[in-house]
Amino acid sequence: MQNELSTELRYLIYTAILMLVLWIPYIIAELKMTGIGKALSYPDERTLPVWALRLKRAHYNLVENIGPFAVAVLAGEWLGIHTPLTAACAMIFFWARLAHPIMQVVRIWGTRTATFAAGVGATLVYLVAILLEATT
Repeated sequence: MQNELSTELRYLIYTAILMLVLWIPYIIAELKMTGIGKALSYPDERTLPVWALRLKRAHYNLVENIGPFAVAVLAGEWLGIHTPLTAACAMIFFWARLAHPIMQVVRIWGTRTATFAAGVGATLVYLVAILLEATT
């Protein structure tokens, strides 16, 4: 018997992969700006280009937001709750979190906040949907 991932769990895995690779560009910028010796110690962040600092902040923001999203996905998996709404929330969260660092770097007015809000909103709706489904 072949196990299939739910849409929700698949998008949690995609988000985890995003989180694991999002730091690579700003670390490369760090190496380029400071050299390997200083980069392996405790370099001053001010040596990084502005785009790298913005990308670093977007990465930290994802680290802060994946917890509640993971709780929603794992609770839904454990309870067997998979609805079109929970799948949509998982997809919205991932795509918003993928767009967020891009918008953080390109600095188009309002897009960073919009992508952040879309991710947080999707997580909140997801959590409420799990609670409502579990109590009915």
